Amino acid sequence: MLTRRRLLTGTAAAAGLALACQRRARTGRVVAQVITAAPGKDGAGVALRRSLGSRALPMLDPFLMLDEIHSADPADYQAGFPTHPHRGFETVSYVLRGGFAHADSVGNRGLIADGGAQWMTAGRGIVHSEMPQPTATREVWGLQLWVNLPAARKLIAPRYQDLGPAAIPTVDVGDAQARVVAGAVGRTRGPVDGIDVAPTMLDVTVPAGAVFALALPGGHAACAYVLDGAVALGATGAEVTAGQLAVLSPGDELRATSAAGGRYLMLAAAPIGEPVARRGPFVMTTEAELDQAVADYRAGRLA
Repeated sequence: MLTRRRLLTGTAAAAGLALACQRRARTGRVVAQVITAAPGKDGAGVALRRSLGSRALPMLDPFLMLDEIHSADPADYQAGFPTHPHRGFETVSYVLRGGFAHADSVGNRGLIADGGAQWMTAGRGIVHSEMPQPTATREVWGLQLWVNLPAARKLIAPRYQDLGPAAIPTVDVGDAQARVVAGAVGRTRGPVDGIDVAPTMLDVTVPAGAVFALALPGGHAACAYVLDGAVALGATGAEVTAGQLAVLSPGDELRATSAAGGRYLMLAAAPIGEPVARRGPFVMTTEAELDQAVADYRAGRLA
């Protein structure tokens, strides 16, 4: 997806969060900040809500952007995200209902649909398109996440991990359930592998009165985006509702409950701790590297 120019070089808030990670005793995580996703448009005019990558939360290292597309009106999504380049990071598409048709400059193409996911490592460069489209109904409901790559890995060869719905395991934890895209819940591991930041990505459903407890690496940055209903997160039981993203404090465990039922996307990963320079679909570490990415794209040197 395309986005506006932005340069981030390690804000005071990010530095404070890293210091807190080192100093705090490992314990249950709590909600440190709640961001309400901002409505907007991207691509060729796709209506979406952006939580990460917004003015309120430019990034949560290593996560750069999180968008939700959810509509039953084709006018909101059919223009899609026509051919555009990426370099220096990874895009993750997760589709709850409907589909994202994708195609790229080296001949890959397919449909991510109805519970499927794709983890695309852009690396040194890829030129592709993503076009939301309905399947069984007119509804399209999906998310796209951007994940940074370390400087030393930004120019690796592009790589796809395409996951049909059946490839993503579901695990019961008491009365709650989690679809495990990446990371682990107990002994159940997600199919995404070989990612530098060792991510956790879960689609968690918490019925009314249920409790979901998840062990997390204490040093990983973590957040939870509520997809439906409302969820009470952390030791203090802070309520977060649909369309809101909760940034979580450091800690070993996250507990979630819900009075009337809720569903959320859980994200966690190891921070990279390097400067981040962004310009549209390119994410590097310096402005000079961004200039080179633009030059390479214009000269047809991206994959």
